Amino acid sequence: MKDAASTNAVDAEASSEGEERESLADALQEPDQEERRGRRKRRSRARARTISIRRLSKAELNRGRELYPETDYWKPRSRSECKDMERPCPFVSCKYHLYIDVHPVRGSIKLNFPDLEIWEMTETCALDVADRGGITLEEVGEIMNLTRERVRQVETAGLARLQDYQAVDRLKDYVT
Repeated sequence: MKDAASTNAVDAEASSEGEERESLADALQEPDQEERRGRRKRRSRARARTISIRRLSKAELNRGRELYPETDYWKPRSRSECKDMERPCPFVSCKYHLYIDVHPVRGSIKLNFPDLEIWEMTETCALDVADRGGITLEEVGEIMNLTRERVRQVETAGLARLQDYQAVDRLKDYVT
């Protein structure tokens, strides 16, 4: 009896291993089927990288100040001054430049394209993109190194904030 029970247990384990192998084989074949259905592969570009100022040591901060001292140089202050300038835009410190973002409160630096140099980028200025007119979420995601879904979320949040501002403007008549 024990031999029959142990044989049944071994058979059950063997059948479960066989099912696992089949499911593994199916999982390996699924990407081919998904590609045939038109689904996109994962993007090949490197994710954006954030450098926290708090994690840098004082020695690293001082070395950065020595290597790149703050100097007063000319840079465009309005769109009309930079509209006809050379591209890619050399002014990485501009808030409309797509290469890096600096958080206004924390001071953290976000490298949007850690795998590219500035001169390798196809678009460097958000204002140039805005001047072209409307583009799709997919194109915005490609330009900003974000997923299409994240671009949609940011768009929804921005539109909600605009609606809040409009509601406040309507209430100004009632406030003394």
